[in-house]
Amino acid sequence: MAWLHTWSGLLLGWVLFAVFLTGTAAYLRPEISHWMRPELAFARPEPQVAEVAIAAMRKLAPDSPSWFITLPDERETTIRAFWRDAAARGRVFRSAVLDAGSGEPVVARNTLGGEFFFRFHFQLHYVGALWGRWIVSICTMFMLVAIVSGVITHRRIFADFFTFRPGKGQRSWMDGHNVCAVLALPYHLMITYSGLVLFMLMVMPWGVDSVYPGQRATFNTEAFGNAPPRPRSGIPEPLAPIRPLLEEAQSQWHGGRIGRIVVAHPGDAAATIQIVRAEAERISYNPQTLLFDGVTGMLLHSSAEDRPAAELRGVMYGLHIGRFAGPPLRALFLLSGLAGSVMVATGCVLWAVKRQQQASRQGRPGFGTRLVGHLNIAAIAGLPLAMAAFFWANRAIPPGMPQRAEWEVHAFFIAWGLCLLHPLLRPARRAWMEQFAAGALAFMLLPFGSALFTQRDFLTALQEGDMVRAWFELGLLGCGGLLAALAWKVARRRPAMAAAAPLGSRKGREPAQAVAEPMS
Repeated sequence: MAWLHTWSGLLLGWVLFAVFLTGTAAYLRPEISHWMRPELAFARPEPQVAEVAIAAMRKLAPDSPSWFITLPDERETTIRAFWRDAAARGRVFRSAVLDAGSGEPVVARNTLGGEFFFRFHFQLHYVGALWGRWIVSICTMFMLVAIVSGVITHRRIFADFFTFRPGKGQRSWMDGHNVCAVLALPYHLMITYSGLVLFMLMVMPWGVDSVYPGQRATFNTEAFGNAPPRPRSGIPEPLAPIRPLLEEAQSQWHGGRIGRIVVAHPGDAAATIQIVRAEAERISYNPQTLLFDGVTGMLLHSSAEDRPAAELRGVMYGLHIGRFAGPPLRALFLLSGLAGSVMVATGCVLWAVKRQQQASRQGRPGFGTRLVGHLNIAAIAGLPLAMAAFFWANRAIPPGMPQRAEWEVHAFFIAWGLCLLHPLLRPARRAWMEQFAAGALAFMLLPFGSALFTQRDFLTALQEGDMVRAWFELGLLGCGGLLAALAWKVARRRPAMAAAAPLGSRKGREPAQAVAEPMS
């Protein structure tokens, strides 16, 4: 079990660290997206916002076969609209951000915002969505094995919950690893197992395929209560008023808030209007929906039937993404996600420490051991710096630049790639310190970058009552302070031997503690 715990955590530890850290950032997806669109003024949604959205879509996409409208809430103050482009070949979608009061499109910079971190944490990037999901699913299974085997081998699990001995070198790293693992153990088990549940139909499709061969649509209808689509009739008819449909939905959901509106075949006699309950209303992510005839307003279908299997999956899904959580619980999710990131990072460093100590007694570390130490620097110290580069690209790239959103993502990976090359040219201990220090500087200067490149600085946000933007900029300063503290701890540590040479060199290695214990 100890061998299994070590290797299942190490082999894919760097991917798991990236998945944990970006997944933790994804809990703030709306707040990140709001901050990364400084052109959006803070506004409180009005009661008639659904009618405003429908009227806006009649102007924007009158010929589209489908509209997808997300209504604002306390975390997102604008209307987000997607629609199928009728003039384009294939399934091409367009999008717009609409003012919640007027319905007019808001001219904002093109950015993925928090959506990038959300999607990266379960499907990576540049490798294709399907391949990325398979890679993350395999890594998640390794993580589950590492957690279970760690619990089995951890004989002092309750005692170590209260044990942390700072300044004790490798012992402090082990204490930190144990505390982060035990303190948030229920969260780690939940987030790992529920992540596998989300991809169960991809990873283990054989049960569905054997009962529903080539009939996934039928399975979705029976399992999740999805109504079969209606074909377009070709007969023009105006849409029914939206307000009575919203009132009926709120009546059936006992005052529940409306989250999304999906309109199929608008302007056609076969039009349908689907009302979806807000995700924050329930733990389960299995959506509650009402489907109405788009012309007469008659209720056609309700998803409120008793479907235990689908509801269980919906609860696991909802627990994983945490959209039901209010601010205190969301903060607890954030802290638990950070604890998971620290748990993975310290596990990778502990392995490198032990192997380097063994190699030092035998002569010199081998290439594999030096490679692990090198990748630890790039993955653990480099990823926060890459995330800061993503935010800086949002501020520095001109708003009208073509493919602007793609270049923000490219900036993230360019910065991360430089962090991978940097330890080849610097001693390991200095590489740790310099990457932490660069990340600290990049995060702490971001609020000043906002003031330099945009009209939405911290003071302006306070004056407008935009506390989402103000709190986020304070959070950026907090991230910078944490990275600065790590850089300071590394700088204070004095190596007991000569400084390490680059990865490819055979002489002048730094001791294990300097390579893999930068903060002890």
